[in-house]
Amino acid sequence: MIDVLLTAIAYSSGLALAAAGITIIYMSTGTFNFAHASFTAWGFYVVFSLFSLMKGSPYYYMILGGLFGGVLGIATYYIVNRWLLRAGADMVTLMMSTLGVDLVLFAAINIFADYLTYTYHFNPRLFVLSSYDFKLGSLYGIPVSGIVLVSIIIVVIIIAILQLFLTRTKMGIAMRATIENAMLATVLGINPELIYVLSWFLGGFLGGLGGAILSLLFTGTPNIGMLLIVPEFAASIVGGLYSVFGSLLGGFLIGISQKVGIALLGKWLGGWIIVYEPLIPLLIMAVTLLIYPKGLGGLPWGKIYKRLFKGGE
Repeated sequence: MIDVLLTAIAYSSGLALAAAGITIIYMSTGTFNFAHASFTAWGFYVVFSLFSLMKGSPYYYMILGGLFGGVLGIATYYIVNRWLLRAGADMVTLMMSTLGVDLVLFAAINIFADYLTYTYHFNPRLFVLSSYDFKLGSLYGIPVSGIVLVSIIIVVIIIAILQLFLTRTKMGIAMRATIENAMLATVLGINPELIYVLSWFLGGFLGGLGGAILSLLFTGTPNIGMLLIVPEFAASIVGGLYSVFGSLLGGFLIGISQKVGIALLGKWLGGWIIVYEPLIPLLIMAVTLLIYPKGLGGLPWGKIYKRLFKGGE
């Protein structure tokens, strides 16, 4: 069970970053980005292709996976989202437009995989990078992969950067103001267009970086985005659609529950239950919406902290 928990921690880290990206885009533009899992898949493939071509370590290319996701985010905004926002499109139209983008990106991944196959004779439709990871040591006889520690460090760094950016920089404060009230922010001289571009870049970057982390955990296939779209959206919704840090918590809740939960169920009920793993994020999301629709980000964490550690003072 220790090996499952270690994998769950690294998986949750990648999932949390991707979920935070979904939340940032939704908060700023009101767009539920169905193409987000494809951003994650492209981050996955950037690490694989660069590692296969240039060797070294997969870790060298993680930031490039994130940056490529950011570029995809900007392209999605300028090609699709910008014009719909200007036309006053409703939320459903914005959401469905990203579904079209997702189909295009999925097709592009398959074309790219064929290109790598015929040009470089790789096997990009079924690859494993986990064997190239380094080992930190062992825990109760279970080898601990480097991605477990690295993924946690990346999440901590991202949290610190986002906190500083959103609270200590003019651009971050302008971004928060635009999210709260775009019309008023415009009156105050803030350029909402710049904020929207930045939001799509940050969202895409986090999606791609999440995929880069996951590339050291799972077998890579062009379908990887389809496998991740449900837990990514569930994590964002469970965390609260208006809280970036809540979505990070949601990612850890969904990821750990999904991996540890299915391992326990498989142990108790048998291997047949494993195919139902995608239901776990959906069940957690449904229960969260029924009990506390605002999500984890909407919980009164200050009061909870006081009750737990200060005796309710």
